[in-house]
Amino acid sequence: PRPRPTVRVRPLTGTETRRGDQQVVHSLGDGAVHVSAARHDATFGFSAVFDAGASQEAVFEGSGMRQLVELAVDGFSCTVFAFGQTGSGKTYTLMGPLAQSGSQPASPALLGLMQRSFTCLLEQSRSRGSDLALSASYLEIYNEQIRDLLSPGPPCALPLRWSKTRGFYVENQLSVEFESLESIVSLLLQGSQRRRTSAHALNRHSAGLHPLTWVLQASACPSKQGTLCFVDLAGSERVKETGSRHCISLLAKPRGKRTHIPYRDSKLTRLLARSLGGSGITLMVACISPSSRCLSETLSTLHYASRARRVTTRP
Repeated sequence: PRPRPTVRVRPLTGTETRRGDQQVVHSLGDGAVHVSAARHDATFGFSAVFDAGASQEAVFEGSGMRQLVELAVDGFSCTVFAFGQTGSGKTYTLMGPLAQSGSQPASPALLGLMQRSFTCLLEQSRSRGSDLALSASYLEIYNEQIRDLLSPGPPCALPLRWSKTRGFYVENQLSVEFESLESIVSLLLQGSQRRRTSAHALNRHSAGLHPLTWVLQASACPSKQGTLCFVDLAGSERVKETGSRHCISLLAKPRGKRTHIPYRDSKLTRLLARSLGGSGITLMVACISPSSRCLSETLSTLHYASRARRVTTRP
């Protein structure tokens, strides 16, 4: 199969509307999105396109996220990438408003892909009884240092190791078992509060300087362990620093024309080599702004997602 790139177009913000930004991105239906601005007129096709009016539930169901959860339970390595310009709605799509405020519980309608996936996993767990054990870990990669966001005490950098049986893995990362939605959301909130957030002109709640990896492991038996990995990639204006764009560009070439795929160029691509390049199943959610001021990054994100459609995996 190939990665399933889907596109989500956020609404124009109040600030953008007040300053007179033009809306240059339009959904045409049937997975097509059109960009129309001075000297630019292009149409892109994807598995699905969600416009500004799409609910969080519509994104969960329409993107194939439910099927990805079921595949993880069946033992596959599954990954969800959210990427796009800082302030384009990546973190909201993954987590809903959780990252903005820990004091007020989010309305159920606003919950993101992660919480909806947790609910789906727990339903699977209940239906399978004690056969399914669920655990989670939460990592941040910042300036090529891996930090465990669930471990108590001051965060410290953890080493990345490689073994023949496990591939690349993070040594000494904490993996926490969970059995309820409350406990897993509590872990998510705890980890989110420990993230290195950075003030940004587009979004002061942005996690745009660093990718985050949230890994859920669902194991029915030791020999059949599936993973569901959520990645909030750095803002597309900085994602070149993570190396993932270069890997995907090379993977999209026909096999006969490929050069060496540089997974080792960054810790993120080493950790995600399985998802990016072969034995995993990947859902890519490209988040874009419809504003004329963001045209350059929007086009860059759409081209990147289009290239990803050409990558073939063998899970």
